[in-house]
Amino acid sequence: MKALLFERSPARYAASRVAGTLLPGSGARVGPLTLADVDEPDLPGPGWHRVRPRLAGICGSDLSTLDGHASRYFEPVVSFPFVPGHEVVGSLEDGTRVVIEPVLGCVARAITPPCEACATGDVGGCQQVAFGHLKPGLQTGYCADVGGGWSTALVAHESQLHPVPDEMSDEDAVMVEPAACAAHAVVRAGVADGAVVAVIGAGTLGLCTVAALRRLSFPGTVAAAARYPEQRHLARALGADVVAVGDELHRVLRRLTSSLEVGDGLSGGADVVFDCAGTAASLREALSVIRPRGRVMLVGMPGTVSVDLTPLWHREVELVGAYAYGREEVEGAGVRTFALSMDLVAEAGLGRLVSARYPLERYREAVEHAANAGRRGAVKVVFDLADRKRGVA
Repeated sequence: MKALLFERSPARYAASRVAGTLLPGSGARVGPLTLADVDEPDLPGPGWHRVRPRLAGICGSDLSTLDGHASRYFEPVVSFPFVPGHEVVGSLEDGTRVVIEPVLGCVARAITPPCEACATGDVGGCQQVAFGHLKPGLQTGYCADVGGGWSTALVAHESQLHPVPDEMSDEDAVMVEPAACAAHAVVRAGVADGAVVAVIGAGTLGLCTVAALRRLSFPGTVAAAARYPEQRHLARALGADVVAVGDELHRVLRRLTSSLEVGDGLSGGADVVFDCAGTAASLREALSVIRPRGRVMLVGMPGTVSVDLTPLWHREVELVGAYAYGREEVEGAGVRTFALSMDLVAEAGLGRLVSARYPLERYREAVEHAANAGRRGAVKVVFDLADRKRGVA
């Protein structure tokens, strides 16, 4: 089969880091990612199925890996060589379309008894992603045994598979995984009715978070910070009341909350801030516009950052991570995050965020497009495996 294979090569990884620093996305041209002919992965055991990807998204975490900026924290929970791609809509052998919930938790790993998190369906909190009968891999797309979406075939456990309704397009379906990350973050944040909420970053994750806020909570005002015109248009369309350009979020929240300037920060500020960028700059901004005893949700995957945490201490701010998904408590009932996400994607029409499709052979162009999506008026860039002759759309 055809697959984009990421191999362990310290020299090429270092080269990708240099290239990616100079021009985002260019790490794919010099790094350890190659288009290869490889054997299809074996079915690891009972309950496993072969999936033929139709569309597979390029995520911010993928870009961080390809540009050599991924945290070394992940080394024990990744196995090489792996095929990237965890945002996947595909077909089973019988033609059933499915989306993959990529976390490789205890059930997929045949670990019994399951860890405490997996026993309750909270697979995002699995404590055993490096153990069991599979090689280490926190998710599909980072495990050598199961493959990933950037290929013509992978394997997935039945616990990971969610059927796609007939009326849902592939473009909507490929957005279910990133939308599930946003839905989990919004539910975990516990946004109070009438709250002032800020969203920093208006790429895929930020725009999905805006949509989730409007459909899974009842904030009073949602203010989004967006750098580029198309991002600003989509943020408004998906439910943001106010969209700030560049560094205007500080001024916007000062006015909304009747706060005063205190150095580089505000005397008050937003009740909840969602940092969907995961950079040192975005975290500094979040800490400067959150009110005392407010909550900052770290939704975008961070790396090693240098940030002054004095305001976190002085203002007793909560800094809360929001990773992946599993099971949520909504109105006193437990529900799978992917079920929430299916509804969210359909109601908000999140398939509109799919801006460009590429065949695997043009992976270098695809990665560079994804890394510079905002500047180029795009949001989500995907690989098109259903029709490999199709070019950019």
